[in-house]
Amino acid sequence: MAGSPSTRAKLSAADLQGRWWTWAASSVSESNPVSDQDGHLCAQGQASGIWFLAGTFGGAVKRSCTVPAAVPVAFPLVNLFGETGDCTEFMASAKGSAELDGKALEPERHEATAVRISAVDGNPLIRGEGHFRTHSCGLWVQLEPLTPGRHTLSIRGSSGSFATSVDYKLRVSAG
Repeated sequence: MAGSPSTRAKLSAADLQGRWWTWAASSVSESNPVSDQDGHLCAQGQASGIWFLAGTFGGAVKRSCTVPAAVPVAFPLVNLFGETGDCTEFMASAKGSAELDGKALEPERHEATAVRISAVDGNPLIRGEGHFRTHSCGLWVQLEPLTPGRHTLSIRGSSGSFATSVDYKLRVSAG
């Protein structure tokens, strides 16, 4: 079933979060998918084997995005990186929801997990460039590859005073 939890092995909490943060920190501010207001940057820096979708730095956006068929999709409802204590505080009030084609998706809850992140200079997430060891946490969804065609995805997340809202119109290419 398109968009249901994968029968393939899901990424571990460390791999999922480390890879997502590296993806998000691999573009400078002007071409960063998290800063994207309409979806034109959704293919920016995508790694092989998984297709990442982004939230926002706060606030609401509507995006259109073409996603390849036969590739699992993953995204956070809300997430953070920092010290273990930062994650403990963040996760205490973290909540969110996601719906694919009107059907609720069950998020995975990842508490403080040790991750390694690579970043380029000028990215809007991490000061500086290089490789960093930190902790990441959040509410995450991993989906099996979506069926070709059109899909709608609604992502909502919050923690404390931070809130994000993204409505995606996804077009899954047949090949």
